[in-house]
Amino acid sequence: VQLQASGGGLVQAGGSLRLSCAASGLTFSSGAMAWFRQAPGKEREFVAAIAWNGVNTSYADSVKGRSTISRDNAKNTVSLQMNSLNVEDTAVYYCAVSSWLVSIPERYAYWGQGTLVTVSS
Repeated sequence: VQLQASGGGLVQAGGSLRLSCAASGLTFSSGAMAWFRQAPGKEREFVAAIAWNGVNTSYADSVKGRSTISRDNAKNTVSLQMNSLNVEDTAVYYCAVSSWLVSIPERYAYWGQGTLVTVSS
């Protein structure tokens, strides 16, 4: 199983970014996909998740209302659109796969390598 995250970069506060994750080596359409992030010196935290059907979603309170997670089962990709970014969003963002739509990182069996998002003030 391989998960390749992309789309990170440097953005000014108030800006937007779209992260993408391409999956291979698994039955993509049957699993939940999620994004987590880890800021320097902090634990990995849940950002958003989407069920296999692309309908059921879950968001952390910190990004709710300004982020949208989506998936394309035909292309084996999951994306995270983040708007109104602030410096607290600076972190390495990871995509992950689970059998359940949960926010607990221990329930995710496969992880991508991460993509760095840096928000400047």
